[in-house]
Amino acid sequence: MASAFIKAANAKIRSNPWTDYFCSTHFWGPVSNYSIPLAAIADTQKSPDLISGKMTCALLVYALTFMRFSLAIRPPNALLCGCHTVNAAAQSVQGYRFLDWHYWGGKEKKLLAEKEAAAKGNPVQVVPALAEKQVKGGDNVGGK
Repeated sequence: MASAFIKAANAKIRSNPWTDYFCSTHFWGPVSNYSIPLAAIADTQKSPDLISGKMTCALLVYALTFMRFSLAIRPPNALLCGCHTVNAAAQSVQGYRFLDWHYWGGKEKKLLAEKEAAAKGNPVQVVPALAEKQVKGGDNVGGK
């Protein structure tokens, strides 16, 4: 009895192109996959000290690879391609922030700005991990 009801409901869903699409993995796969770029976009508001360079690189390669895959399958999945395009853009921004912070002097610029603000009497929140390094290592914050 239950299986007959399920078969009838499935036939009804599959008979309409819109409901067939919204009940397929071509729709729900990209919708659930959007959590990755949304998390990367949300992370742009956090300190660049928290960014993992290896993970950002892996997610960027993943996004670029599956962006191509989403168009190579038949039928092409434009929603999935859009998801991976947003992800690639968000991971690129995170990658730039990582490189700027760790290799292009962003960390040192932030510490210098905080020291200058403190000297003027303007309290500025120091990034906790950097504050510990500064206390332990003096002015040699980057370990260079």
